[in-house]
Amino acid sequence: MAFNWQTFWTRAFTALIFVAVMAAGMLYNEWSFFVLIAVIHFGCWHEYGKLVEKIHKTFFHPYIVWGFALVGFHIILLLSDGLQLYYYSVKKSFALSFLLAGCVLALMGIFKRYKVTPKAIGALALGLAYISLSLGLLLHLRLSEDIRVLNSGEFLLNQPNGFYIPILIIVAIWINDTMAYLVGSAIGKTPFSKVSPKKTLEGTIGGMLLCILAMVFILKPWFDWKVLLGISIIVAVFGTAGDLLESKIKRMAGVKDSGKIMPGHGGFLDRFDSLLIAVPAVWLFLQLLK
Repeated sequence: MAFNWQTFWTRAFTALIFVAVMAAGMLYNEWSFFVLIAVIHFGCWHEYGKLVEKIHKTFFHPYIVWGFALVGFHIILLLSDGLQLYYYSVKKSFALSFLLAGCVLALMGIFKRYKVTPKAIGALALGLAYISLSLGLLLHLRLSEDIRVLNSGEFLLNQPNGFYIPILIIVAIWINDTMAYLVGSAIGKTPFSKVSPKKTLEGTIGGMLLCILAMVFILKPWFDWKVLLGISIIVAVFGTAGDLLESKIKRMAGVKDSGKIMPGHGGFLDRFDSLLIAVPAVWLFLQLLK
């Protein structure tokens, strides 16, 4: 098959924009990170609602999906300890409002003249854990002041420990995905899962091992080796599980990509599938390590 330069440049340009937006949101300050989390949250909910519709062969009134998304954002706000708008706590000032607005909106949608089964509503409600809780825990880690990941008090940008946790998670995901692809392309022969035919056992294992080695040995001078080891192992295992889970959901829905927000790269869920499953496990690990 001939190399398609137009597709290549489209993918490259989209990837650069994606990296720039992610970097700006993660590195600028806690508010830029909060806005980034909000954008990812509502983007994922929009796509998740469409997938559930296809799986259950139903149609959700927009009020239903956005109502659940607002309830989910309430969960994120509950985990936003330390985030303040002037002298007011974001959690105390806005969390209840989003819960009430979300419940009212969802109920209005449910009682519209659409045939929506309880099973479909139940599947949609799972997004509260799959999307909202996970992103809320990521924000909680970013705002944490009592989790030590550095070898010393401050490092490079003079930022608190919590600043580095989301970065470490995303770097580990990127290394795992990249190494799995490279190893799989080089020596992969054994299919890993029917859900994702392109994944090979050799690539998956190679990606996991190289992710762990790279994270621990390259970053050890600056970060606690126990944190690096734990995050890399968790991301390698749970991140891969997240990828397979989203592939299963897409297969059930009969679609190739979860969305089209990023030409050549799919949608929000395609980009953050590994993150959504890995974060709760990393959060639990770091709580136990305190």
